[in-house]
Amino acid sequence: MTKLSTKYLGLNLKNPLVASASPICRDIASIKQLEDCGASAVVLHSLFEEQINIESNELDHFLWSSADVSAEALNYYPDFQNFNIGPDEYLEHIRKAKQAVKIPIIASLNGVSKGGWIRYAKDMEQAGADALELNIYFLPTDPNQNAGDVEAMYTDLVKAVKQSVKIPVSVKIGPYFSAMANMAVKLEKAGADGLVLFNRFYQPDFDLENLEVVPHLVLSRSNELKLRLHWVAILFDKIRADMAITGGVHVVEDVVKSMMAGAKVAMMTSVLLEHGIGYLKNLSTELGAWLEKHEYDSIEQMQGSMSQKNVAHPAAFERANYMKVLNSYSVK
Repeated sequence: MTKLSTKYLGLNLKNPLVASASPICRDIASIKQLEDCGASAVVLHSLFEEQINIESNELDHFLWSSADVSAEALNYYPDFQNFNIGPDEYLEHIRKAKQAVKIPIIASLNGVSKGGWIRYAKDMEQAGADALELNIYFLPTDPNQNAGDVEAMYTDLVKAVKQSVKIPVSVKIGPYFSAMANMAVKLEKAGADGLVLFNRFYQPDFDLENLEVVPHLVLSRSNELKLRLHWVAILFDKIRADMAITGGVHVVEDVVKSMMAGAKVAMMTSVLLEHGIGYLKNLSTELGAWLEKHEYDSIEQMQGSMSQKNVAHPAAFERANYMKVLNSYSVK
């Protein structure tokens, strides 16, 4: 019988299917359903740094500086007293989730500055979270802020949080670093036990009639997976930190590709929002069938098999492939 089990952040998981942070995870009943349908772990919806602003003078500075010192810009933040849930409620949510299910519960912090919420990393650990995911969502729009400053902000944050807790800490990052491989090494040296590739930075749209900038949410699609596969395959065996892929995981082939690139888990939200939590049952069944059909004994056997280290032509991940792709196109 094929083994679907994997290990992520030191956690033994029954399969590589993990529900990523989303509104689905706000409800205990939904978390129970995720477990029943085959999810091996759940990343809770994020606790936003802005929700802890009462306790963080550093955050107050961050908000105003990032808002171009414009009170109007702060209107784009929701009323956090009515948005999501506050820190105390979030900690209680962790406790209830741990009591309700047997699968690991990974708490999520969404912020950029060290501030007062480092204390909440400790509180999340005490509330029973099995691991912590730092969902770093930061767009460096200040032309006076250089790349080194941005990288230092990330690594300092990871180091500070890692020093405050004993549970594993993963870092959810975007792909927009000029030297991605080097940044991955820096994050690992800062203490990251895992990297989640990649954060999806939502792009606003223009309302031409009202001349306003408006939020614009688009669910992921499988074609977004290629960027994640590319970097996980390159980083495999170059860093010790576990890697997770998020964004673009929709069908069983996406899960298989993620494992072959070198990921330990494949995280998903969009497909569950689109098709319902019950879709996980089909995905889990199809994954087992795929392994059996292709004569794989386990998930572990395929992990990293298509990484840059293990493929016959590693140049496929580098400049040589770029030239090959261009030459493959012919004008009709």
